[in-house]
Amino acid sequence: MDWNTVLPGLSSALSFVFALMLLDQWRERRRPYQLVWALGMLWYGLSAGTEFLGSAIGWSEPLYRAWYLIGAIWVAAWLGLGTVYLLARTRFGYSLAFSFLLAALFTFLSWRRYEYPDSGIAIWLYPLIGLVLAVAIVVLTYRDDHRWASLTGWALVIGTVVSAVMVLTVPLEAPGYYVDPATGIPAGELYPGYIRLLTPFFNVTGGFALVLGAVYSAYVFMPKRRVIEYDLHTSAGVGLFLRNLVVAPVAIAVNLVASIPGAVAALFRGTLDGRVPATALIALGGLIPSITSGANRFGETGAFFLGEFLGVVFLFAGFIVSAHVIGDVRVPFTGIVLLRRDAPA
Repeated sequence: MDWNTVLPGLSSALSFVFALMLLDQWRERRRPYQLVWALGMLWYGLSAGTEFLGSAIGWSEPLYRAWYLIGAIWVAAWLGLGTVYLLARTRFGYSLAFSFLLAALFTFLSWRRYEYPDSGIAIWLYPLIGLVLAVAIVVLTYRDDHRWASLTGWALVIGTVVSAVMVLTVPLEAPGYYVDPATGIPAGELYPGYIRLLTPFFNVTGGFALVLGAVYSAYVFMPKRRVIEYDLHTSAGVGLFLRNLVVAPVAIAVNLVASIPGAVAALFRGTLDGRVPATALIALGGLIPSITSGANRFGETGAFFLGEFLGVVFLFAGFIVSAHVIGDVRVPFTGIVLLRRDAPA
């Protein structure tokens, strides 16, 4: 059995099913994050589908370009954007702004570490874009202006269009694709630096939003023990707000860890909000492929297909648990119920 064919095939099939279920959920409830997540899972399925076809019938230049554009650049960013819209009315904008700063830093450090040829002005332009977006998102979040989510969405739409033009038009050396000779897994070796630097910029931001957003959601719904107090409301003045903004990441992390025993006890009593395990599964589903795809971009390709498969399995499991909490789980676009909700949301 060739796992380089089986694993991406399974990942692709499950992703398409997941995308249809999300689209069906959006059709019923009309929440923007559901539609964005559906698009993100469509990208996931198409990306894994290119890997399945490449392993099954052989790689080609069009397949390689589609794989890099959709899988290496778009997937994590669009899934992360879904979480951004889900949390648009919270102060998650501060965390997202920090993720843009991290993306800017990792983009520059990636260039310093690997010295990608033909990087050009990208080494300065991408971090500058990240910095500008981070500042704008902080300002909007501070003003309690929920348009910080829309700003992020428009930035990603523009970035998606620009990246498509870049990836689809750049000349590639023959044979037009590259796979690791030891593992048979594709890697972005043929692309110039200004395109390869798109991957940390898009993926750090998207992966961070998806994983941290899921962890934050779990924290919101679990029974909490507040070891460290903080308050991000702006009514107390700028000085106190800035102090709390610095304290908040440490406070949330400490309070989350301190709350885990109570959450476990509630789970065994059957009183834990079902959204807690759901978002925990989603966090795992975002974290695992973020690690393996990040390693793939840096030449460590061995666990890439396994991480991709485990990612969609955990994401789908989290979705099923979450959907069961808020409503019935059914076959998409039908009235056939697979799992009926048995408790109020």
